[in-house]
Amino acid sequence: MFGRVLVLLLLLGARAASAEETTRYTADWRSLDARPLPSWYDEAKLGIFIHWGVFSVPGFDSEWFWWHWQGQKPPDPKCVRYMSENYPPGFSYPEFAPQFHGQFFDPEEWADIFKASGAKYVVLTAKHHEGFTNWASPNSWNWNSVDTGPHRDLVGDLGEAVRNRSLHYGLYNSLYEWFHPLYLSDKKNGFKTQEFVMQKLLPELSNMVVRYRPEVIWSDGDWEAPDTYWNSTEFLAWLYNDSPVKDTVVTNDRWGAGCACKHGGYYNCEDKYTPGQLPKHKWEKCTSVDTFSWGYRRNMKMNELMDLHSIIEDLVRTVALGGNYLLNVGPTPDGMIPPLFEERLRGLGAWLQINGEAIYTSKPWRVQTENTTVPVWYTSKGTTVYATMTTKPSKPSLHLFEPHTSPSTKVTLLGYPKPLSWSPIYPNAGLIVLLPELPFSPGQSWTLKLDGIQ
Repeated sequence: MFGRVLVLLLLLGARAASAEETTRYTADWRSLDARPLPSWYDEAKLGIFIHWGVFSVPGFDSEWFWWHWQGQKPPDPKCVRYMSENYPPGFSYPEFAPQFHGQFFDPEEWADIFKASGAKYVVLTAKHHEGFTNWASPNSWNWNSVDTGPHRDLVGDLGEAVRNRSLHYGLYNSLYEWFHPLYLSDKKNGFKTQEFVMQKLLPELSNMVVRYRPEVIWSDGDWEAPDTYWNSTEFLAWLYNDSPVKDTVVTNDRWGAGCACKHGGYYNCEDKYTPGQLPKHKWEKCTSVDTFSWGYRRNMKMNELMDLHSIIEDLVRTVALGGNYLLNVGPTPDGMIPPLFEERLRGLGAWLQINGEAIYTSKPWRVQTENTTVPVWYTSKGTTVYATMTTKPSKPSLHLFEPHTSPSTKVTLLGYPKPLSWSPIYPNAGLIVLLPELPFSPGQSWTLKLDGIQ
């Protein structure tokens, strides 16, 4: 009973709206979907995703290891074999938690790496599908990072370091938990009961928002049940109307079966979503440096990782199509970001030091791409258009057919001190740019800045 009362108090909040409030959202998708997205998010363009939890300890298969080992039927034989060859008979998944030491976790060092990557926001897994919380959740006794494992408030420690570097801080939260008894009971009842939602999920989620004030809530684990089971619209109405982050928070679209690419704040649609053309709604591509997993894998290989050029090309394409780019790394159980991941992040930041003008606060142009000489992706900012080449031209010239030129057209190369010579392809349309010897570029991509064109 106490749990239900707490949930109602948290979600309803103080309904006495002040005179200054002009918009209040009701608990239905028509109202919630009409909320404007806070401007910081679209301006930021780049975020870092971090998958870290008990799943980092076995470090095998992926963050779905527990489910693949003991949840799905039949179990994954690779996971069964891994456990039988490396752990004693009867070893249970919760026994991994004390080994989640995080003894080398330095939030200041992590935040320095994320700042150096050029990212403007950071999203940490507060709770993945295994149910383990990286903070002292009062609704997850003895299955959280303060009661066991590192005995630290990982969410709070990283949040403080990230915000001290003027980065926005967000939290990933899984709605469902694979093996929680209350969830399994509701599932058995065809989701006609909501014991898990009322006693576990909503009190925990609301507490997390009030305690840590995340500016992104990256929801997941929603697909087994409708949004009415999760009470998603009631939670979002509280979040947008009365929570401590009501004016700045952004959310994604994973709030119940059928919500993806349809309801919520920005759209994820699916993992590693890449639209073929410019979407009408703000979206985000989440992807991982490790192409096989979001969490840490002990046996990952170099050829299974995204190289720097692939990351930059992916970022440029995403931003040209109006999206944000959320790039994931999986730290080790002792709290280190693997050096290869750090190298990728710092390389990305070095490229953005030169070319970030074409990325941050940009908007899609009237044409997103062309591929006459080499692949080129367009972004714009006011009256300026940027054309980013993701391949080095074989000749010292670049043909661009889409821009409409004028006598005042000016072309420069970001990171190069002198204007570039150009000539029209047709009267007032298209241009041939004479390229200098292209300077070294991390990721082998270069950006032309075009002024005085349409």
